[in-house]
Formats: sequence, C-alpha cells, structure tokens
Amino acid sequence: MTTVLATFAVLKNHIKLKVSPDYVAIDNIIFKLHYRATFLVLLAATLLVCSRQFIGEHIRCINDAGVPEHVINTFCFFTSTFTVVKHMNLTSVLEGEVPHPGVGPVTKRDEVVHHAYYQWVPFILFFQAILFYLPHYLWRSAEGGRLKLLVSGLNLASLALQEEKIEVDGKIIPTKGDRDEKIRQIRTGFINRLHLNRPWAYYLGFCEVLNFINVLFQLYFTDWFLGGTFLNLGTEIQNNGFNHILDRLDEVFPKVTKCTFHKYGGSGSIQIHDALCVMALNIVNEKIYFILWYWLIILAILTGLGLIWRILTMILHARSLNFNRLVFSMACPGKYNPWNMLRVTHDYHFGDWLFLYYIAKNLNNYVFKELLHQLAEDLEERKQAKYNIIPQEDFDTLKKN
Repeated sequence: MTTVLATFAVLKNHIKLKVSPDYVAIDNIIFKLHYRATFLVLLAATLLVCSRQFIGEHIRCINDAGVPEHVINTFCFFTSTFTVVKHMNLTSVLEGEVPHPGVGPVTKRDEVVHHAYYQWVPFILFFQAILFYLPHYLWRSAEGGRLKLLVSGLNLASLALQEEKIEVDGKIIPTKGDRDEKIRQIRTGFINRLHLNRPWAYYLGFCEVLNFINVLFQLYFTDWFLGGTFLNLGTEIQNNGFNHILDRLDEVFPKVTKCTFHKYGGSGSIQIHDALCVMALNIVNEKIYFILWYWLIILAILTGLGLIWRILTMILHARSLNFNRLVFSMACPGKYNPWNMLRVTHDYHFGDWLFLYYIAKNLNNYVFKELLHQLAEDLEERKQAKYNIIPQEDFDTLKKN
C-alpha cells in the first residue's frame, strides 16, 4: 500500500478537496473537467502503465532456443509482437486449433498485425494530459488575475458590521469602511473597463471552443493511434458483453502474441526462433482505454452543451430580464432588484455582462446585491451624462419654477 501511495503522491498537489478562502473562479465546471479531472485521470494512467509493482514485468516471452529470458523479453518489447489475422476467431480457439486468439502457425502470405503501440502508450497519455491542460494555461495567462485583484478580501465582507477589524479563528473580518472601499474599487474597475472587457470575454470563449476542438481531436487521435479501433470500442463491448471469450478488447489489446527472434547458428547461418509472449501490460491498457472511451464521449457532449449555453448567454443577456435573474441567481443565490439588473445588463456589451457574472460568482449575496445597486446608479448617471439627459428630480424642479 505504501508503494502505491508513493507512486501517485506526485498527483496530490493537483487534487483540491477543499476550496481555499482566497480561491477565485475564472471558469465554469465544464472547463474544470478538462484541466482538472481529465488531466489527473491521464496522469494517473501514465503512472500506472509505467509502474511495474502493479502487474510485474510488462512482457514475458518463452522460447525453445535457449535464449536468455531477459534477452528475448527486451527484444520483443522493443521491436514489436504480432498476431495472425486468420487465427483471430473464436472457432479456432474453441476447437483447439490454436492455443490463443491470433496465435498459431504463420506463413509469409498470411496477414499479420504488429503491436508496437504499447511502447508509446505512456508518452501518448502524457501528451494528451498536456493538451487538456493547455487551454486552461492559456486562459489563466490571458486573464492575468484581474478578477482576483478585484474581489480578493471580500469573502468575509458580509460579516463586516463594525468599524474595527475582528479576528475569528485566525480569519480577519474587515471593517465596514474596508468593505465599502473594496466595493468602490470594483465599481470603479468595472466602470472604467466598460467595452474593454470584450477581449476578456472573447478569450474565454476562444478557450472554451479550444476545449471542444481538443476533446474531438483526442477521440480521433486515439482512434488513429489504436489503428482505427477506438471509436467503436465501447459500443462493441456493450453489444458483446464483457464475458465473451473473444471480444474487441482481445483484438485491440491481445494478451498473448507472437515474436520472431533471429540469431546465428553454430555454422554462421541465421536461425529463426518463435517466441510466445504474455502481454501483462495490456491488462491495464484495455481498462484505461475502455474508461477513456466513455469519458471522452461524455466530456465531448458536456463541452458541446456548454458552448450552446455560452451562445444562449450571448443572445439573451440583453433581451430577457428573467434570463438574467436566473443566471445571476445561479452565480450568486439571492433576490435582486429587477430594475437594477436591467439597467446594468441591457445596454452594454456581452463582455461586460460576462465579467459582471464572474464577479457575482466570487461574491456573496449581500455584497453583490449592494454592488449591483451602486453599479446601476453609476451606469445610469453615466448614460444620462452621455446623452445630456436631465434627471427626473431636476426636471420636476424646473417645471415648478
């Protein structure tokens, strides 16, 4: 058990079961499924196929030529093993014509399938893990900590009821003045960046599209890597069941294969020796790729739905008050003044709306409600100043005079 824990200890820094008080959300749950869940799954799979303590030697071969076992094992692992296509059928196995699927007599005219992918499996899995993390890295670099700079220090702002700071369980509760000053900074930062949040929103949307392209690429790339057998892997296993003597997994990941070893004889002529190899590593490989098939399909569907949701937000954010109420209630549960929401979201660009949405995700209900109210007033004053609109109270005063 200690060895197992030591093997996967490298992943512990990437597993976050508790949310840090200073954590700031800059993406959604679907985005996290790419750079956290999938990234960790692929890293764990990489470690698993590289570790010998779980399955022992990756390959073991037997031969009758007197070649040392470690020599034939190394040779067959690095060159490749193969199976004979004509012997890859259930009837030959049941009737005792061949000992294992794909293993039997072979001539130069027979079609064979060489299996060398197992040499590349850890490299491919690690490469795929990097690709799933890349969009998050690009987005985090482009975002530059802008949200964290604005909302940091407001996680306990709803408890700010006094004029002096209070320490509770090692946490500092800010004063009312600190809270109001921080809200003022957010208001100023939001107002000053009106219409400048477009690149921020576009880059987030671009990285979300990049996630979708990447997961589709991974499906077809894995299918190419496994010789065109991956895309239908899950459906064929479902149709045939797991207890079938010869199923799709045995064709893709054969447990027993053949290997041909050449050496010089006593007189200098070349001798050809047949070896039978047990592919212990394929027991792990088949489980990894079977799970990966399901996960990539599910992830592709969820990512596609996420893009549809993003398009809906672009269309409805300035048209539907009920939609805004729903979205902001999910981001920051609570009841908001509909007029304030309409004034903030109606006349401004989607980038501003999306930036405000992520501000809401990182604030509690009390602070965001106050921020929303003050933003509505600021934006209304800005609009009146822009179009030289006389405020209602001034208009009433002029009318009386």
